[in-house]
Amino acid sequence: MRWRLAVLVAAATCGASALAAPAASPLAGTGAFLASVQRPDGGFAETGRQPDAALTAWSALGLVAADGPADARTRALTYLRSAPAVGLSDTDVALLVLARVALGDRPEQLVARLRALEPGGSINAEIWVVIALRAAGEPAPQALVRDVLSAQSRSGGWSWVRGGKADSNDTAAAIEALRAAGVGGNPITRGLAALQAFRNRDGGYALTKGRASDAQSTAWAIQALFASGAKPARSTWRFLARLRRPDGSYRYSVRYATTPVWVTAQVAPALAGQPFPLSAG
Repeated sequence: MRWRLAVLVAAATCGASALAAPAASPLAGTGAFLASVQRPDGGFAETGRQPDAALTAWSALGLVAADGPADARTRALTYLRSAPAVGLSDTDVALLVLARVALGDRPEQLVARLRALEPGGSINAEIWVVIALRAAGEPAPQALVRDVLSAQSRSGGWSWVRGGKADSNDTAAAIEALRAAGVGGNPITRGLAALQAFRNRDGGYALTKGRASDAQSTAWAIQALFASGAKPARSTWRFLARLRRPDGSYRYSVRYATTPVWVTAQVAPALAGQPFPLSAG
């Protein structure tokens, strides 16, 4: 998905010797970690950066999935309610709706904007608008569902844009959107088969073929499997367990420990066994 593709792996690396041992509960301490990095205004940011709506929305979803502190969720909702939607992409608006609904809110104006979206934009946006509208209790717009289905590649996967090279994140998100819209059968079967092509020998999933496994791609795959009624392999769970740190956060990969807030927030729903859309927390 586009937030994953937009950020390159940063230089904050740690050696493999720093990897944490698997915890008894994969979510143990995860909600507490997210709450511990929340800023006074309720927003979330990586170290040295300013809070923004997108990372706060992801962190809110992580807090809900991890059953994080109620006061942290309340403060996150206050921040998101004050976030301006002017100039945001349809994908970002969908993310705000998804997070606010998961926090027990219903942003009517944002929902109306998503409801009015016409097919023809990025496939990534259409996927997330479907997910967000279903989270808000709205019917999935059939024109968008048809457009997402028509964008499925010959391999069975999906890309951010029509005709692009499929990646694991957009493929997993498309499966979740279609399942949320009630689609089953061949498109889902093909999508799951395509998703497995991104799975590496270590049990984790890569963003694109040939890359190393990373926490977020693995989490997206797990969510897609759950959305489809399938079970992730034990080696997939073991891969994520290797990335858990003592403070409850998760590494990006075996090699890198970058953007811990973003990574942990996106991993939490998978660890909780919850595909999108999340139920209200």
